[in-house]
Amino acid sequence: MKNLDPNRAKWIKIRMGILCGLMATGLGTVVSGAYNIQVEDGDQWLDLAERQRQRRLHVQPKRGTIYDRNGAPLAESVEVPSVSADAVEMLRGVEEKYVAAALLRNSERIAEALHLSMEEVHEKLSRRRRFVWLKRRVSDQEVTAIRALGDKAQRYPIRGITIEGEGHRFYPNRELAGPVLGFVSPDGEGREGLELSLEHELKGHASELRGLRDRSGRLIFSDGVDDEQALAGHNVYLTIDKAIQFTAERELDAALKTYEAVGGSVIVVDPSNGEILAMASGPGYNPNDYGAADPGNRRNRAIVDRFEPGSTMKVFTMAGALANRAISPTQPIYCEEGNMAIDNIVIHDTHISKWLSPTQILTVSSNIGAAKIALSMGEEKLYETFRRFGFGDATGVPFPGETIGVLRPAKRPWVQVETAAAAFGQGISVSALQLVMAMSAVANNGRLLEPVLVKRTTDATGQPLVESSPRVRRDAVGAHTAKLVSEMLVSVTEGEGTGVEAAIPGFRVAGKTATAQKIDPATGKYTDTHYVASFVGFVPAEKPRIVIAVVLDEPMGGTYAGGSVAGPVFRRVGEMALRYLGVMPKGTEPVKLSELSQIARTGADQATNAYQVMAEQKALTQAVVTPSAPLKGGEVRLPDFQGFPIREAIKSAKALGLLPQLEGTGRVTRQEPPAGAVLPKGATVKLIFEPPA
Repeated sequence: MKNLDPNRAKWIKIRMGILCGLMATGLGTVVSGAYNIQVEDGDQWLDLAERQRQRRLHVQPKRGTIYDRNGAPLAESVEVPSVSADAVEMLRGVEEKYVAAALLRNSERIAEALHLSMEEVHEKLSRRRRFVWLKRRVSDQEVTAIRALGDKAQRYPIRGITIEGEGHRFYPNRELAGPVLGFVSPDGEGREGLELSLEHELKGHASELRGLRDRSGRLIFSDGVDDEQALAGHNVYLTIDKAIQFTAERELDAALKTYEAVGGSVIVVDPSNGEILAMASGPGYNPNDYGAADPGNRRNRAIVDRFEPGSTMKVFTMAGALANRAISPTQPIYCEEGNMAIDNIVIHDTHISKWLSPTQILTVSSNIGAAKIALSMGEEKLYETFRRFGFGDATGVPFPGETIGVLRPAKRPWVQVETAAAAFGQGISVSALQLVMAMSAVANNGRLLEPVLVKRTTDATGQPLVESSPRVRRDAVGAHTAKLVSEMLVSVTEGEGTGVEAAIPGFRVAGKTATAQKIDPATGKYTDTHYVASFVGFVPAEKPRIVIAVVLDEPMGGTYAGGSVAGPVFRRVGEMALRYLGVMPKGTEPVKLSELSQIARTGADQATNAYQVMAEQKALTQAVVTPSAPLKGGEVRLPDFQGFPIREAIKSAKALGLLPQLEGTGRVTRQEPPAGAVLPKGATVKLIFEPPA
């Protein structure tokens, strides 16, 4: 600087001062800005930074399991793989002019791996969203194919595809209790049955997880869950017993096939506490494949459907009359020899009688006797009796769509014919659950209980949350009246009673049959071709352990009476349930295992011999048929009806112009004349049916 010209040196100093001043001003501005950002506005910028680097994820809790009363799973959730995509990550680093081609190429490869249409995949990826489901619940082969697409060893690996576990509802027992359980839709929501009514308990509460994410947006968890129980719904234990439920469904299904009924239900109840041990509804369906089922088969007929009960209402008419002292237990009642006119209606009896006691009225199921008892009691007392037994009101079971039936209030006086008809179950409607709970009141010393379907609820660790207990709704009748009616009902299953087919060897069975005519929607009148056959009763009569209601809708064939159609179902379900519960007939001893093995071998040999005999008979029948003669006008050749069910046999015979004469139930085993015979149109062909072995 000393060798420079003084003027130039001075100018250099001035410039250096200006430069230092500018640098100091700039540094001060930076420091001031940093101070404002980090100190004065620090909280605001900190929240923004946290939102950018952190990610929140709403975790859907695992759905709770539904168990039977013994802890056997009926519905549980399992993890299944599903495939999602992050379209932003997939296209990261791709120039905009190549984006369309990349989307098209990736869509084609993904669609091939997941067996989807390319258009569907391309439409999802074109939205360029950070998350989109490509396919839910994929197979192992599809998982392998998707993983291969992301392999970096290949030329064009696809980024942004994630395979993650997703909860899927699984029903390990397939059709067992399907209409009771309901199903869960793909979005995780319960749609029918208990899955819907217990949605709050089973689903749990969603929780929010926080964590860091990398530059690709992938989540790296850093915080745990505040409430670990939020990740699992509650477990529910039903009162249903898997073994009894299986028997009820098996016997109901066999009856539906044998009598070609359009539907039916079987309910088994413990009368001491109101617990439902089995609730079968048929035809049923498999909740694992609910989409393939007829929507009508998904409903629980035992609770949702209503029907005219018919003669089973005579039980409660009798109980009300005895409780109100309208009749005495031994009072003879004149039954008009089978026909009685009321107003402009004539009431008929199947069994023509003159004088009958109250017990005999139940034994032979006299409509006239029940009508006279109701008229002596009066419509107000009859209506009150039905209400006390729970008819016309909800039972309180936690199930969606329960019907309360139809029981018209007695605001205006019932005319005589209405009172008389209601006494034997016409003009009113009930559900199978209402019917079985009303009969349970008779078996339980007159106490009407609330049905119990959910035994207890626990959290994910097994700690009990809610425990059910018996709840008495009211006293329907006194204990003395209930015992008296129970003894009367035993006569129905003994001697000349209408329910002898329901009798269980070694036990006294109390019950009542019903064969109720259905109303033709076209005419509004009762039809002579469609019936509802039912039987409801309890066993043992002296100390009831189970109450069973069996209802079959529109059984076909020559037999449609409740005692013949529903009675055997009651007997078979009751026999199994009593053995299963350890209730043995008096004077019997347990059978040894060696004896059971011998019985099983003998039964198998008999079945084999019977099959061989049937095969020989069929071959002989077919051998004598020689359909070679030409037919004349108005003649038909008789086909082989063997093996035909009732509906198909009737339909085929009428199509040929023949009149079928039916005997028995089940499938055709013999026919007269034999197959191949030539008959004129309008002739009668006799078809003999036998139930399947």
